[in-house]
Amino acid sequence: MLKSPLYGVLGTALVATAVLVPGSPAQAVDSPDISVTNTKAHLDQLQSIATANSGNRYTGRPGYLASANWVKSKLDAAGFTTTLQSFSTSAGTSYNVIAEWPQGDANHVVMTGSHLDSVSAGPGINDNGSGSAGVLETALAYAASGQVPKNRLRFGFWGAEELGLLGSKYYVNNLPSAERAKIELYMNYDMIASPNPGYFIYDDNPAGNGARDDLKSYFTGKSIQTEYIDVQGRSDHAAFRSLGIPTAGTFSGAEEIKTSAQATKWGGTANTAFDACYHRSCDTINNLNLTSLDRQIDAIGHMVWNYAQKDYGGTVPPTGPNLIQNPGFESGAVNWTGTSGVVTNSSSKPAHAGTYKAWLQGNGNTSTENIGQSVAIPSTATAAALSLWIRIDTAETTSSTVYDTVKVQVVDGSTTTTLATYSNLNKNTTYTQKTFDVLAYKGKTVTVKFLGNEDSSLQTSFVIDDVALTTG
Repeated sequence: MLKSPLYGVLGTALVATAVLVPGSPAQAVDSPDISVTNTKAHLDQLQSIATANSGNRYTGRPGYLASANWVKSKLDAAGFTTTLQSFSTSAGTSYNVIAEWPQGDANHVVMTGSHLDSVSAGPGINDNGSGSAGVLETALAYAASGQVPKNRLRFGFWGAEELGLLGSKYYVNNLPSAERAKIELYMNYDMIASPNPGYFIYDDNPAGNGARDDLKSYFTGKSIQTEYIDVQGRSDHAAFRSLGIPTAGTFSGAEEIKTSAQATKWGGTANTAFDACYHRSCDTINNLNLTSLDRQIDAIGHMVWNYAQKDYGGTVPPTGPNLIQNPGFESGAVNWTGTSGVVTNSSSKPAHAGTYKAWLQGNGNTSTENIGQSVAIPSTATAAALSLWIRIDTAETTSSTVYDTVKVQVVDGSTTTTLATYSNLNKNTTYTQKTFDVLAYKGKTVTVKFLGNEDSSLQTSFVIDDVALTTG
C-alpha cells in the first residue's frame, strides 16, 4: 500500500443480518470457500521469487517481472485471456497483468484487483502479496468452478503501486472511453493478512456504496465486526474512482496503531501497529495472520461470485412509477430548476428520446451550470433507484487529465452527496444508462441535481436525458 498520512476510521459498520441490500445482485449466490492453503502456497512462491532476486519484488527489478510472469502463467493455465501490459516508470519498466474470463457479457465488466509490487526494502508478502495471492486464488477457483457468469470477469495485478499507483493509472488512462464505461465495479484488495489485523471496508466512494454494504453484510453474517475507512487514495481503486466507476475493497491495517477498543473487537494487541513490518524487510512469509487471510479471501470470493451474476441490464431494478416529473424534458424546464438555458431542443446535440434534453457545459470557458428537481421518496419503499442516460463529447484530452466534470448529486437538507463524477475522460458519444441506489433517502424529500463545471480551455458537453427515480 502506498505510503500516506494517517487514514481516518469513520465508524463501526454493523448490521443485524447478512441479507444483500438493494442495488446488490438480485439473487444471492452461495459464497465459495476459497482455499487458504492454496493462497498460502502462492505467498510461499512470491517469497521464493523475492529470495532469489535480492530480497524484493520492486518495480524495475527482476523480482517484480518474475512475479508478474508467474501470476500470468497460473492464469494462462486456468484458461484466462491474459495480457502483460508494460509501461515506463522512474525505476524502469513495470508491468500490469490483466486476466479476463472468456465468458459473460463484455458490455458489463466486474473487475477485481490488487497491486503485485513490493517496496525495495523487502519481499512485500503482506503488502501486497496477500491481496494478490487472494485475488489470484479467487480467479483460479472461479475458473475451476464451472460457473457461467452473466457479466465479464476481469482481474488486474498492478505494477508500480508503491511509486504512486502508476500501474492502475496507466491502465485506466489508456482504456478507450467506451471501454471504461463498461466497467460496472472495481474491487481492490491491498493488505488483507496483517499480523495484528483489523477488518476495514473502504468507504470513500458513494458510487460504490452498494458493494460496500454487501461486504459489510457478508462479514456481519460471519459474526465479524468491521469498520468503515477512508483510505485517502492510498491504493489502486483511486484511479477508477476518479473516473466515476463504483469501487469497494477491504484492508487489514498497516502502520497505524490498533486501539484498545479495536483489540477488544478483533483480538490482537492494543497500542501496537496492525503491521509493524509495513514497508520493512521483515514483511516476509512469517508476517501474516492466516485467520485474517482466510476470512478476507472468502469475502473476495463472495463478491466475485455474486457480482458475476448481478443484473446490469440497463433497466432500473424497481418497477414502481417514475417519481421524476417531466423526466425527458419534453415540456422544457417545467418541474426543473437551475441554470437558465440548460434544458434545450438544440439539434446540435441529440436527445436520448424525443427532442429536449439537459445540456450542461459545452461552452469552452470557465463556468458552472446545474439543474435539479425535488423528489419525495416514500418511507414505505423497499428499493429505490435513480437512473439517467448520459452522452459525453469533448474536445479535451481523453487520456489522462480531468478538465471538465459533471456530478450526479443528491441534496438532503444541508448535505450534498455526490453519487458519481463524469469528466472529459469518460467521452462516449452514444448514450449510456447509469443507475444508483438511493434507498438511504426513503422517507425524505431530496433534490436530484446535476452539476457541471468547465474550465477555460476546450469544451466538454454533458447531455442528460430520461431521468427516472423509481421505488419498489
